[in-house]
Amino acid sequence: MGYVIGGVELETDGDGYLLEPNFSDEAVEVIAAAEGIKLTDGHWEVVNYMRDEYKEQGHTPNFRNMLKGFSASHPGVDSKYLYDLFPTGPAKQAAKVAGLPQPYGKGGY
Repeated sequence: MGYVIGGVELETDGDGYLLEPNFSDEAVEVIAAAEGIKLTDGHWEVVNYMRDEYKEQGHTPNFRNMLKGFSASHPGVDSKYLYDLFPTGPAKQAAKVAGLPQPYGKGGY
């Protein structure tokens, strides 16, 4: 299974994560639609956070570190908020929707 982004089919692993990161907005829209997610401003804030973490660290954070890091710049955010946005697991599903490769281990570092 791959995603067609910019007229090109991009390869994915068996779980639907891109093998190579794609930082285009179209990638987010295509993958979110495939995941059954209707994007809101909240989704985009999390997607941009995950992309920034990936660019800085070379991988995405696990859920605990994601919650800590994201809530530092977005006071009042809790785990319920993130699960409402990404119901199958914020750390993994947000990374997938962001167009990033599958996180390490149990959701990142």
